[in-house]
Amino acid sequence: MSILLALGLLIFSCGTKEPDQTNSLDVDAIHTEAVATFASSLTETLTAISTPSFTPRVDSTITPAALIETLEPSPTTNPCYNLLYRADVTIPDETQMKAGEVFTKTWEVQNIGGCAWRAGFTFRHYGGDRMRGNPVTLTEAVPTGAIRTLSVELVVPSGVNGLVQSSWRMTDEYGVFFGNTLTVNIIVGEIATSTP
Repeated sequence: MSILLALGLLIFSCGTKEPDQTNSLDVDAIHTEAVATFASSLTETLTAISTPSFTPRVDSTITPAALIETLEPSPTTNPCYNLLYRADVTIPDETQMKAGEVFTKTWEVQNIGGCAWRAGFTFRHYGGDRMRGNPVTLTEAVPTGAIRTLSVELVVPSGVNGLVQSSWRMTDEYGVFFGNTLTVNIIVGEIATSTP
């Protein structure tokens, strides 16, 4: 066995010693091929790669506890109640008054809604200068179609000169305003008038 092994080694080690035959490379040909490849890539049209779209799956059998809540209804105007301004009874617009003067403004109004105004409804300040006026609460119901007067005691503000306005409206038992806005417009102090 050792003789065969020695003989095999001798045969394989005595192989032919021919020079390594590698193909000679043409460097200019390689450069030309690289430039041609680059030039052809400039004219290629890019194709858009589609991206997968994600559609969330909603399981309708599960309701998150955070989404379930009881909302309090916000007060809205009841179409059953309405107030129509008819006339100024006292203190017409642009009445000239002095600072600190106390006066009573009275309006004539009509209930044109489909329901009576109940006792407890309030006529209160809505905008402008409050003129130290206090809310007026109805002591008796006002039926549909009835004409009434509403009066508020006011005080002309100090430290102002010119037009002063105060706005008032009726509210239901929940404090929701309804109907026309009633205003008092007075002139405080003396307004200089220009002569032609």
